[in-house]
Amino acid sequence: MARGGYGYGAAPAGPSLGVRAVTIGIIVVLLIAIGFQLAGRAGGSPDAGAGAGPGALDASDQPQPAPEPTQVTVTFAGDCTLGTDEAFDYATSLNALYEAVDGPEYFLKNVQPIFSADDLTIVNMEGTLTTSSARADKTFAFKGPAEFAKILSSSSVEAASLANNHSRDYGEQSYQDTIAALDAEGVPSFGYERIGYVDVKGVKVGLVGAYELAEHEGMRDDMVARIQEARDNGAQLVLVYIHWGIERETVPNDTQMMLGRAAIDAGADLVVGSHPHVIQGWEVYEGRYIVYSLGNFCFGGNSNPADKDCMIFQQTFTVTGDEVAKDDDVEFIACSVSSSSSRNNYQPTPAEGDEKARIDAKIQRSTDAIAEKAAARG
Repeated sequence: MARGGYGYGAAPAGPSLGVRAVTIGIIVVLLIAIGFQLAGRAGGSPDAGAGAGPGALDASDQPQPAPEPTQVTVTFAGDCTLGTDEAFDYATSLNALYEAVDGPEYFLKNVQPIFSADDLTIVNMEGTLTTSSARADKTFAFKGPAEFAKILSSSSVEAASLANNHSRDYGEQSYQDTIAALDAEGVPSFGYERIGYVDVKGVKVGLVGAYELAEHEGMRDDMVARIQEARDNGAQLVLVYIHWGIERETVPNDTQMMLGRAAIDAGADLVVGSHPHVIQGWEVYEGRYIVYSLGNFCFGGNSNPADKDCMIFQQTFTVTGDEVAKDDDVEFIACSVSSSSSRNNYQPTPAEGDEKARIDAKIQRSTDAIAEKAAARG
């Protein structure tokens, strides 16, 4: 019997080889697509790179480490007149003593340990370092040779304000000569429209020097603009040195108090003053110090001043990013402009014992008077 029927007949014909190949290809493509989709949900394929998928975080969106606090200790000293007036007795002048001593280190050797232990030391450079003979028509005009800049550089003074009434005693050329002489010794200067910038332990410090003694309204606007400019240029710590006040007055006047507060309101972290040639006290305004007058310092302007008292002001700032802590890590160091009580040997020296107590009491009396004036102002 021929094979046939249901039991023994031939099996139905299956799909051709071509159809089966196409089917397998479609399945493979679908599996690959599913794999990529799953990988994308998990953060993208290894080849895509960070941030390739929708909603992925850019590197700039990642949490950044908080800035570390940095402590910066700054020291301010008063008027440094490194020269003499041509009308003075040359034999007792700073210039003559410079020729007689072993080196420029003589003048600041008694305060050099204080200056070298800090991070930044700033003085008021009141006078010119020049060979110009174009003397201004004024009662006193001071000058010394360019090499006198070594008095500062040899004793760890790192910056000098030139915003004062003696920086052009021999004309504009003497002002430019003084800048060049200080620069040559690595002592940057600042003042008026020139803002100084120094890097201290990674902190950008802006130095603003202002000169009052004239139309204070315009001067105030200029000072405020310089403080704001320093901030705009990335200064994290802004320090202002102002030449102001009335000579031999031990309590600041209303103009000084107005300007000091205006500087703080504009963003200054500290205001320090000079010009009266005597000590004036201090106040804290909006958590910031205003020190009204440090007095003279290495002062060639008088061979034997009746008042030799002066002081060094030092503050340690804690800077965290652009924030400066409002703290009271300050020191007022009582000094004399001379290590001799009978004459000026141009060698400022920290006071000790009874002399220190006497000068400290003088600072406190002025500070108390400032507090009374501040209370009256409201």
